[in-house]
Amino acid sequence: MAFTKTTEQDSHYNHLENKSIGDVLNIINQEDQSVPEAVASVLPQIEALVEQTVRSLKNGGRLFYIGAGTSGRLGILDASECPPTFGVPHEMVIGLIAGGDSAIRKAVEFAEDDTQQGWKDLQAYNISTNDVVVGIAASGTTPYVIEALNACQQANIRTGCITCNQGSPLAQISDHPIEVVVGPEVLTGSSRMKAGTAQKLVLNMITTTTMIQLGRVKGNKMVDMQLNNDKLVARGVKMLMDQLNLSETEAQTLLETHKNVRNALKNYSDGNA
Repeated sequence: MAFTKTTEQDSHYNHLENKSIGDVLNIINQEDQSVPEAVASVLPQIEALVEQTVRSLKNGGRLFYIGAGTSGRLGILDASECPPTFGVPHEMVIGLIAGGDSAIRKAVEFAEDDTQQGWKDLQAYNISTNDVVVGIAASGTTPYVIEALNACQQANIRTGCITCNQGSPLAQISDHPIEVVVGPEVLTGSSRMKAGTAQKLVLNMITTTTMIQLGRVKGNKMVDMQLNNDKLVARGVKMLMDQLNLSETEAQTLLETHKNVRNALKNYSDGNA
């Protein structure tokens, strides 16, 4: 089957500049509603990648995201939220972007076209066969990402990818390809829109499900979250009040003593056993 970039196909809508604000908003909203359906169609592929990720992390491996532009930024966002949400080390989930950290805020010209830098960026972290590398590229053709995964394949490192075109070069060199085909964007070629939304949904699924499997959630609560602001401290206090039937003052004291919701729950239970 010939490879066609649906992410680059012409929008179904024309003369956008002549439409009212309300009309444009309605068009975008209508198109966005198709994204969860596209994600639902690839749940088995997401499951396979998560299973591999869980196995690797249980064996001391790490999860790497590597991408360019919007895709790279989304990977970094997901990786950066794992330590505060699940209390894991910063080096467990790592996001890399073409052009380095400066590209998070400002585009670095032609960085995504570099065929050597992706593997160099991974090597800086002493990448090994214990790790999993997920390439993120809406187009499925980003050289920085493709050649990084090619090098991983040659080094027997497990790979996955998240792309929004079917049959892309990136998918063909991934052990666990996830192809979320969302169709043309409202603004032709602007893959930060539906494609970016699809990628974010999949990334949410990968790390959240992985962390649940690694025991980083109790019930439906983030008991390992880092208590680094007043909102999260208040959330932790409420968890303890609800779980242990304590007053607010008692819960605050318990949390201040143990600095962590899970530890507070465990020590309270042990002390009242």
